[in-house]
Amino acid sequence: MPEFDLAVAFRGVAAGAIPVLFAITLHEVAHGWAARALGDRTAEMLGRLSLNPLRHVDPVGTVLVPLLVYVLSGFSFLFGWARPVPVNPRSLRWPKQGMVLVAAAGPAANLAMGACWAAIAIWSQRLLPESSGLAQFLFSAGQIGVLFNAILAVFNLIPLPPLDGGRVLRGLVPEAIGYYLDRIEPFGLIIILLLLWVGPVWPLLAPVIRSAQLLMFALAGAGGS
Repeated sequence: MPEFDLAVAFRGVAAGAIPVLFAITLHEVAHGWAARALGDRTAEMLGRLSLNPLRHVDPVGTVLVPLLVYVLSGFSFLFGWARPVPVNPRSLRWPKQGMVLVAAAGPAANLAMGACWAAIAIWSQRLLPESSGLAQFLFSAGQIGVLFNAILAVFNLIPLPPLDGGRVLRGLVPEAIGYYLDRIEPFGLIIILLLLWVGPVWPLLAPVIRSAQLLMFALAGAGGS
């Protein structure tokens, strides 16, 4: 059994903290920005459009869960969430269609951030000496940023409320079906956690997450060429 290296673990946590905080913060702020652009200023009035991560931190989802998952997975996997940004659909110019755009803004922000972290990972190797501590740190942070943003984007697109994918679906289906989605939403988080614990969710999501990572690196390469 390999010996536990505290220094390696600390560097891994440090390299992961920045991309994780950016990912969950900008994911939620993107919802708020989209809502404001469509007429709802609820998040703005509550100070939730700030890029200060402390305004969006959920003690369990932002701190405890990512740390435990990262350590228990052997520093190879991350997952977490922030406090949801409040949105009032009635204040949107087009309430039903507007909620589709607001919900989609979060995963779209993760895709863009993932491409930025992919660029950091790529250029840290091209511009800095390979043995440089800074190069290794930036490469690790970039890789973690790509992985976490891919996970967050793909997971949130699961078409089950209260996830973003569920809200997108709610805005696209007839009201008769939307009624049942509304009934499911209060229990959505419990259903999701049960599926994660006992169901084949991650094996199904893994190839999609991998494809999202490849897309992020492709976008980074296209932007850097």
